[in-house]
Amino acid sequence: MNIKASSIEEYISKCPEERQEALKKLRNVIKSNIPDGFKEQLSYGMPGYVVPHELYPGGYHCDPKLPLPFCSFASQKNFIAFYHSGIYAKPELKDWFVDQYKEIVPTKIDMGKSCIRFKKPEQIPFDLIGELMQKMTVNDWIDCYESALKRK
Repeated sequence: MNIKASSIEEYISKCPEERQEALKKLRNVIKSNIPDGFKEQLSYGMPGYVVPHELYPGGYHCDPKLPLPFCSFASQKNFIAFYHSGIYAKPELKDWFVDQYKEIVPTKIDMGKSCIRFKKPEQIPFDLIGELMQKMTVNDWIDCYESALKRK
C-alpha cells in the first residue's frame, strides 16, 4: 500500500480510519522509548527511525545518500507492519521478542525477517514494542550493522 505523504502526520491521516489510532499509538510508543540519537522521518515512503548522517556518515550501504535505517511502521493492504532491523540482525533479540510475544498475544506471531504483521490493531503489543525499542542504542545498532549486515 503506497501512501504519498510529505509528513508522518499526513501519512497517518491517509491510512484507513480504523487503523489511525493504532498507528498514532505505535508512533508514540516508538518515540517515547527509542534511545537518543535516532531521527524520525519518512523513510522508504513510511514513518521510520534512522541513524542520521551526522552520527553515521557512511549511510546505508545500499544507497549511502540515505541514512542508516533502524525501524519503521506502515499501513499495508491487510495489516499494520512494524519493521525492526535489530530483530533481524541479532537472533537473541528476536528470540526474546518472540518469547515475550507468546506470553502477551493469544495468536501466533506473523513475522518475517524484520517485519511483524498485525492483522488486528487491537492485538498490537504496544508495551512490548516499547520495551524492544529500549534494547538497542544508536551505537549498539551501528556496531551490529557493521559487524553483521554491512557488505565489506
